[in-house]
Amino acid sequence: MKIILATKNKGKIKDFEKLTDKMDIEVLSILDNIDFPDVVEDGKTFEENSAKKALEIAKYTGIITVSDDSGLCVDALNGEPGIYSARYSGEDGNDEKNIEKLLKNLSDVEKNDRKAHFVSVVSIAFPDGTVKSFRGETQGEILFEKEGNNGFGYDPVFYSYDLEKSFGVATIEEKKSVSHRGRAFEKLKKEVLEKL
Repeated sequence: MKIILATKNKGKIKDFEKLTDKMDIEVLSILDNIDFPDVVEDGKTFEENSAKKALEIAKYTGIITVSDDSGLCVDALNGEPGIYSARYSGEDGNDEKNIEKLLKNLSDVEKNDRKAHFVSVVSIAFPDGTVKSFRGETQGEILFEKEGNNGFGYDPVFYSYDLEKSFGVATIEEKKSVSHRGRAFEKLKKEVLEKL
């Protein structure tokens, strides 16, 4: 069975391939030169953006599609950067600039008030219009400066309560064992993929 993974992120593609290992699923992505439209993520929540992306591509291609929308939510910033995590420092921003802006916005915030969590909502859509979404979270807090260079995005400034270290110094396997995306994907696997 073929499933499209609606992402350009090679890390997410590898994660999903590992997750579906030993299952009768062929994972297709943009790396396989499949033509699918760019979906405007104009939802107000991770759920809305994730479901919209999966549904539009499933209808366009006629193939079951999985997508994820994820981000970092910081309590002291009322949940920011949230759904705008990837473009927090502007459309031309990057990981470095996003981290810089986040640390600047938290510069007056004490350690006890720097709680944060990563969210991932993974959706699976079928060409008939059926969509199911699964949410995963991982808890932690924002450090005062970067620790390590592993991972991507905000990982170097996110201290994981599960691992008792920054995602920036965690190994890929460690991060995967507690990650928001891993938790959402596991729910998807148990609730849907293993029953297909």
